[in-house]
Amino acid sequence: MLLALLVLFSTVSFTIEKHFCGDVLIDVAVFTEAQKCVMEAFEKEQEAITKKTCCKDEVKLVKGQDELKVSTFDDLTLLQQLFITTFTYTFINLFEGLETHIIPHKDYSPPNLVVDIQVLDQVFII
Repeated sequence: MLLALLVLFSTVSFTIEKHFCGDVLIDVAVFTEAQKCVMEAFEKEQEAITKKTCCKDEVKLVKGQDELKVSTFDDLTLLQQLFITTFTYTFINLFEGLETHIIPHKDYSPPNLVVDIQVLDQVFII
């Protein structure tokens, strides 16, 4: 299960988007677009006049692995194939069921106790 999750997370690509207004970080978003600051409308008017912008977006792409190498049993050496088959065979045969034990006195009920002999003879274990 752990290896399947490792393969899944190593192949996923995602983006981290940051929005700065000046030098102040306004929003960070993963998988979505970062929210713009309130000054964005005023910024567009100011940009038309000054040709400079104070807001900037920074996008970082974290790329996952594109190709996975899939090996088959035939790609292994003869010694590795022998080890895997031997290990699999012994692991499967490790969990065999136990033999049923025959208990001859399973259905035998003991005789009824008529007299307690220890109390009658006054022999007590101390």
